[in-house]
Amino acid sequence: MLSAARISALLVILALAPASAQGTGGTVATLVYQPGIDVRDYDIRIELPDTGAFIRGDVTVTARRAAGVSTLLLDLVDALTVRGIEVNGRAVGPVHANGKVEVPLGGATGDSVSVRVRYDGRVTDGLVVLKDAQGRWTWFGDNWPDRARQWLPTVDHPSDKATVSWTVRAPVNRTIVANGTLLGVRDVGGPRERRSETRWREALPISTYLMVIGAGPLVNVPLATTGCTQPDPARCLPQSVYVMPEHREWLPGPFAAAAPIVSYFETLVGPFPYEKLAHVQSATRFGGMENATAIFYAYDLFTTRRMSVGLIAHETAHQWFGDSVTEREWAHLWLSEGFATYFAALWTRKASGDSAFRAEMARIRTQVLADSVVASRPVIDTAQTNYLALLNANSYQKGGYVLYMLNQQIGDSAFFRGVRSYQARFRHGTALSDDLRIELERSSGRPLGPFFDQWLRRPGVAQPNIGWAHDVATGTISLLVLQDSVRGAYEVPLTVRVTERSGAQRRVDVVVPADARATVTLPGRFDSAPASLDFDPAQVLLARIGRP
Repeated sequence: MLSAARISALLVILALAPASAQGTGGTVATLVYQPGIDVRDYDIRIELPDTGAFIRGDVTVTARRAAGVSTLLLDLVDALTVRGIEVNGRAVGPVHANGKVEVPLGGATGDSVSVRVRYDGRVTDGLVVLKDAQGRWTWFGDNWPDRARQWLPTVDHPSDKATVSWTVRAPVNRTIVANGTLLGVRDVGGPRERRSETRWREALPISTYLMVIGAGPLVNVPLATTGCTQPDPARCLPQSVYVMPEHREWLPGPFAAAAPIVSYFETLVGPFPYEKLAHVQSATRFGGMENATAIFYAYDLFTTRRMSVGLIAHETAHQWFGDSVTEREWAHLWLSEGFATYFAALWTRKASGDSAFRAEMARIRTQVLADSVVASRPVIDTAQTNYLALLNANSYQKGGYVLYMLNQQIGDSAFFRGVRSYQARFRHGTALSDDLRIELERSSGRPLGPFFDQWLRRPGVAQPNIGWAHDVATGTISLLVLQDSVRGAYEVPLTVRVTERSGAQRRVDVVVPADARATVTLPGRFDSAPASLDFDPAQVLLARIGRP
């Protein structure tokens, strides 16, 4: 997702230029949030009012449990009232307190259990309920990171993915959009209270923070369909924009790029992971939110026409990174936001050329070097318990730039081969940073543990101080590299531009070892002392280079 502030930063950039999986085959034992429980499916039925935020819910949770597990804990805020619980069709007496519904499973037999929860109440978060300037009521899910519990009883953690069905009853003049495939719309109710019932089904497992509905007077504007030239007609991907009727005439606008973006990312990563892709004008605390198959964008981006292609590329990249392959723990959020940041920049290169791409990466690098959070905390921040605080330059800019450096270091072929393997291996499941590392090690044939450790598990950036000397007798140039020994030295591939006194230039590449004090000899012979040496002249490294 992108916050409004990050969208503003992205618009500036564009002006300058953008352990094992737990999925369908996972085991109960792999889950860490609620050990012994693996939710397989949510069947969610929601009744929306004509006005206001009072909802009625009826959710059936189908789960597998390990032997000896006698309780299912569902996350649900205390402000909502549980009216009844059934376990495999039998009524039980739950305990609902401290944001948890404790469901006793003692009487259930077998490793599969069905738990039905009926509840109601006024929602204040998670489902954003607003009346717009035209007096129209709207309802939009906004779950990230763990706010599904504000309106849905779930195991509310990214490590436990499940399929989901939606049955939404709403005022008859409201359009409902949700995850997956539209199964049907029908009128319900009597002549005095005409309402509609809309059903959607996402048959692939997704995390609870991606499970959403949108309800409002939306119109559906179809976009170009991608993938239909492939041999498999099932690869046709329908895309559309759900928008308030007064903004329909603006479309497709920047969404004309939606189909080319998907096609390009498919060449880099692999097939689009879901059945459809909807882009929705919505209410969200974020500028853009990557809900699986239904990206929600901030309402005002349409009214002010500030929607950017870069934002569309960022949120579309999330369909692979974060949605299909999900970080198993929040500390690894860079696997979602870093990839989306870098792939949005790759789209800039595809659409606008190398100079625009270099300008975007330079802008990202400047942000990383200037950021106080980057200086004080690592990208993989296991100590951070305020998950919203993880929406920072570490997860976005530094994570994206680390991927850029990695791409530069191992080359396009190995990098994208490893990314495709990572996507294929963990598709519709979850992963951690070392899962990505292992796939890239396989594709490149190089150990990458030190690279991941120094750039992702250590605060800050490299800060080598480099001096040099020329030896007339041997014709060699030696570098003296001093690095901070408190936080640890970095191993860095360093490009050196040697400018001769004649003005001729020579570029050489060396590897600086991760030592507090190192001497590195440049390859080649230099018969006379050069006029100057420039270190990292293209400014590829996340480094502040000084002199001893």
